[in-house]
Amino acid sequence: MKTISFMSANYVARQTGYNMTGGWGQGDRTTNEYFRPIETYAERFDTLLRDIRAMGFSALDLWNAHLSPTWATDQHIELARNLLQQHDLQVVSLAGWFGSTAEEFGAACKIAAALGSEILGGSTSMLHKDSAFVINALHEFNLRLGVENHPEKTPDELRAKIGDGSNGRIGVTVDTGWFGTQGYDAAEALRELRDVLIHVHLKDVLAPGAHETCRYGQGVVPIERCAGVLHEFGYTGGISVEHEPEHFDPTEDCIAELQMLRGRLGGEEQ
Repeated sequence: MKTISFMSANYVARQTGYNMTGGWGQGDRTTNEYFRPIETYAERFDTLLRDIRAMGFSALDLWNAHLSPTWATDQHIELARNLLQQHDLQVVSLAGWFGSTAEEFGAACKIAAALGSEILGGSTSMLHKDSAFVINALHEFNLRLGVENHPEKTPDELRAKIGDGSNGRIGVTVDTGWFGTQGYDAAEALRELRDVLIHVHLKDVLAPGAHETCRYGQGVVPIERCAGVLHEFGYTGGISVEHEPEHFDPTEDCIAELQMLRGRLGGEEQ
């Protein structure tokens, strides 16, 4: 059964009161500022996990603004691990930017391993700066890096970033919404990248040329065909429900998307 998880970055605008007028950077900054203090971390992280569980999910992709490699102490990590166990929530992947230094990338690996995740789904400039270090760190912590597409306009551009894949340690995390933004058929991208596919961020966007996310079926990404292609080639990895609106709470949309995927894929949320 495929694992269907909730992307915690869906709440990027939550700490702005869903008034994210300053773009992603504003949401990232306010989220980091809200979760960083150790004195309030347990209470605030617990609320996040309770809300995810209440939607019907038992797995999540943990965005690094909720537990960042740049500020997470051993105490933060221990609190997060204990709360995840209490809520019986599986961390499928860490998501986001994994740094531009060896220290940051190593810290991201440490967090992933501590939380029982095997996937880093996002990006790091260290892959270009020192690929040998990245590969060694992935081996040390028994992780895989799924490089996520954002500016890449085609699957070939994304494939070029991962090189030879280091025997499966490095592959891709396909964000269907970003292929929609770039005007590329996301279902075909999944098909073309199936041999290096580690994780999927399943997202819809309203129109090419912008990145305004929406409920599945309301935008330009062929969500049904994406699901069909994954089933066609026997994909058994995780699928993250991703929807990050700037001016409204995505909770109800994410509940509907989870229900749709359960019916379409026969997947489960753990």
